[in-house]
Amino acid sequence: MVWAAVVTVLGLAALLASERTGSTARLVAKPVASAGFIAVAVAAGALDTGFGRWMLAALVLSALGDVFLLGSSEARFLGGLGSFLTAHLVYGIAFLVRGVAAPGLLAIVPFAIFARLVLRWLGPHLSDRMRGPDVAYAVVISVMGVLAVATATDVWDWRIPVGAVMFVISDLAVARDNFVAPGFTNRLWGLPLYYGGQLLLAWAAGA
Repeated sequence: MVWAAVVTVLGLAALLASERTGSTARLVAKPVASAGFIAVAVAAGALDTGFGRWMLAALVLSALGDVFLLGSSEARFLGGLGSFLTAHLVYGIAFLVRGVAAPGLLAIVPFAIFARLVLRWLGPHLSDRMRGPDVAYAVVISVMGVLAVATATDVWDWRIPVGAVMFVISDLAVARDNFVAPGFTNRLWGLPLYYGGQLLLAWAAGA
């Protein structure tokens, strides 16, 4: 499993370097980094349980979203948005399959506030065409975050809420890059958060 995590870390390093210089090496580095977290889940034993298989499906959908976002067109962005939205939904199903505890559902309060603040921040920068998809995305990732906290409360596993929150926060970098202020700085903090979160979730998939 360690070797697979190393693949992601090395792929991430190459991806950041290529994003910084504008090199086309990113077209290889990003899929390699994403393949690494899928391999981590498989090596951890994700195929052995229903929970693990749902988690693996979410990781594969995330990797598909990564490939879509290698392009710069609106169609590619919407493809990536759809892939990640579905990945968040599938993560939510995985957490429900694992089991949730009612007290953990109180996390809906901070996540609802978070979603509201993000939509208010993005609002002036969104076209009418993008407003609906972005509202749907904010709702879905918030629900996923709540379920991640609730499932960790049921049987404690810090990797799940921490990984999920890292994934959610990394989406802010994508939103900022596409709608507010494009630039390498967004990727410099967003990509490590994203891949770190996915590695934690992939590791937890074998639990």
